Amino acid sequence: MRAAIATLLLSAALGGCGFRLAGSEHLPPVLAKPYLSVKDPYTDFAREFERELKSSGALLQLGRQDATATIEVTKDQIEQRTLAVSARNIPTDYELRYTVTFDVKGADADILPPQTITLSRDYSFEENELLAKEHEADILRASMARDLATMAMRILSRVK
Repeated sequence: MRAAIATLLLSAALGGCGFRLAGSEHLPPVLAKPYLSVKDPYTDFAREFERELKSSGALLQLGRQDATATIEVTKDQIEQRTLAVSARNIPTDYELRYTVTFDVKGADADILPPQTITLSRDYSFEENELLAKEHEADILRASMARDLATMAMRILSRVK
């Protein structure tokens, strides 16, 4: 019984001080029912961004006509470039660069001008560990997509 009361008091204290879980950004009312426009809904970022929007309480609309605003992702691009090569001209280091651009439009005006967010990560490559290194690159891409979606949500939470 005491444990239940202590848990209740702790949760009330945390709620009263403004504590909230990481990743649960509060969106302004204009983004309560957004339409999400993406070129490819199956990219890592598009899936993470949609998940973040839903977890923040947004009710995604199926059509623009029913939405309070349109969030348009105009760029969702991953680039990989070689940073270093061995003496045998085999790549040993790569850089992954993930760039996302989005804007928010209301019914009759732009709410948020285009915002571009870019993350880059380096990773080493060894020819004899090909499968492990490809898996590492996939994990990096997914992690970068999560980070970009979180950053985009922070930007959206500051919309007036």
